[in-house]
Amino acid sequence: MFRRPLTLVFAAAVEALYGVALAGAGLFWLVLTTLGHAEDLMAAFGVALFAVGTGVVLCLAAWGLFTRRNWARTPVVLTQLFALGIAWYQLTAEPYTLGAALGLLSAVTLGCVLAPATTTALFPEEHGGSTAEEGSADGSRPRSSPPRGPRSGD
Repeated sequence: MFRRPLTLVFAAAVEALYGVALAGAGLFWLVLTTLGHAEDLMAAFGVALFAVGTGVVLCLAAWGLFTRRNWARTPVVLTQLFALGIAWYQLTAEPYTLGAALGLLSAVTLGCVLAPATTTALFPEEHGGSTAEEGSADGSRPRSSPPRGPRSGD
C-alpha cells in the first residue's frame, strides 16, 4: 500500500488544526451572541456562522489532503497564504510572538504542501506512478479490467 509522506500528513494536520480552531471560535462567538453579549445581533450571528462554516470547510480540505485527493491542495495553499497575511499583520502589533509563530507555521506548512513528496503523492500519474498500482485510499485494490481480444473489423 502506498504510504503518505510526512510532508502531506503535517500539512493536513495543520489545516485540520486551523479548521478546528476556527470552528471552535465560531461556536464560542455563537454562544456569546446567544447569551446577549453582542451589540449587533444579526452581524454577530453572521460572523459566528461564517466562522463555523469556514472551519468545517478547512477540516474537509484537511481530510481530502490526508486521503490524497488532489483537489484539496488548492484550499490548503490558499489557507496558508491567508495565514501568512494575518501573521504579517500581527508582526506590526504586539505581541510579536503570535505573528512570528503563525508566520513560521504557515510558511513550513506551505512548503510541506508544495514539497515534491506531497506533489508525487497527490498526482502519482504525472510523476511516473500509476494509480492502479497503488490502490485506493482505503487500501483496497482496484479491479482490473478483463483482457481485451482483437476487435472485429481491424
